[in-house]
Amino acid sequence: MTDVVHAGGAPRPVGRYPHARRVGDLLFLSGIGPRDPRTDTVPGNVFDDGQLVAHDIAMQTRAVFANVRAVLEASGARWEDLVDVTVYLTDMAGDFASYNAVWAEAFPDPDTAPCRTTLGITALPTPIAIELKCIAAIRSPSQA
Repeated sequence: MTDVVHAGGAPRPVGRYPHARRVGDLLFLSGIGPRDPRTDTVPGNVFDDGQLVAHDIAMQTRAVFANVRAVLEASGARWEDLVDVTVYLTDMAGDFASYNAVWAEAFPDPDTAPCRTTLGITALPTPIAIELKCIAAIRSPSQA
């Protein structure tokens, strides 16, 4: 049996899928990007004549972390419950160092940080530079 999660505090998915699905004590998040849940805009994107010309990966990383937190909270999970994160970057060479610095702020202790895989890809479905795919292990109340 699985429970579907739709998080009101996170941006709407760009397709026909839930924000997350809980299976037992595991929570699987769909790909989460940095769009603002209120305005649907992407923080840090710079446009010229309607064309994306630049982005601020630190702003987008902080925004995607906030959106992941919103889905976790709507699911009854916490940031500390993350066990595995796959990160997709559209500009690995240009963005990895800044993204990694924001990651270190969010997870200062490598021993308690989730496992992580970071992939460089050519594009995402919307004009975003980062997307996260996460798995969390939800603690029972007696473990919290």
